[in-house]
Amino acid sequence: MPNKNISLETGFEFLKQLSRNNNRVWFSEHKKEYDAIAKENKKFVEDIYSALEQHDSLGSIHMLRINRDIRFSKDKTPYKDNFGGGISRKKPMLRGGYYIHLEPDNTFVGGGFWEPNNEDLLRIRKEFEIDDSQIKKITSDKTFIKYFGELRGEDAVKTAPKGFDKNHPAIDLIKKKQYVVRRKFSDKEVFSNSFQKEVISTFLAMRPFFDYMSEVLTTNLNGESIFKD
Repeated sequence: MPNKNISLETGFEFLKQLSRNNNRVWFSEHKKEYDAIAKENKKFVEDIYSALEQHDSLGSIHMLRINRDIRFSKDKTPYKDNFGGGISRKKPMLRGGYYIHLEPDNTFVGGGFWEPNNEDLLRIRKEFEIDDSQIKKITSDKTFIKYFGELRGEDAVKTAPKGFDKNHPAIDLIKKKQYVVRRKFSDKEVFSNSFQKEVISTFLAMRPFFDYMSEVLTTNLNGESIFKD
C-alpha cells in the first residue's frame, strides 16, 4: 500500500494556513501548492477505489471543490478548510456511497444515505415500520460497533413523520431523515502508514448495511423487484 502520510501532512499544513488566510489573494499566491496537494489527494482516493473495486461494483470518484458556495451563507470566506472525496456504487441496483473527509482534528470516513429523495425515504421508513429486525441485527454486529458505534442521522421530526405511529417500537429509526455511518480519525492516525488500509477496511465494514439498504430500495413492500425484466 502506498505510503501517503507525507503528502497528507503537507495537505493539513496547507489547510491550517488557508484557515488563517482565507481570502482569494492568498489562495491565488499558493495555487500551485494547492494543485499539487489536490493531485495527491485524488491519487489517494483512486488507490482506495482500486482496492474497493475488488469487493464492490463502483461508480465514479467525485472530489469536492475547495471553493465554498457563499450565495446563501452568512460566512463569506471563499474556501473550505477541508478536503473531501466520494465514491459512488453502481446504480440502480447498488445504493449507498463512500466518503472521506480530511481536515485537521476532524478527519472522518463515512457513508450511507445522506439526502435520500422523498420516495426512497418513505420506502426505508415503511420497511422499518414492517420489520426492523434486520437493520438492528446489522447495527448490533460487533464489527459494525467496532468501526461505527451506531447508525447516525438527524431526525426529520420530533415525534413521528405523518402517517406513522409515534409509539412504534422502531420510531427512533423511522423519524430519521438520514441513515449514515461515520468513523473518526486523529491527525496522528491520518499521518500513519496504515491510514489508507484503515480507510479501506472501514469502507468494507459498511457493506452489510449497504447491501441491506440496496435490497430495500430496489424492492417493493412485498419484496418484489421494482425493475421490470
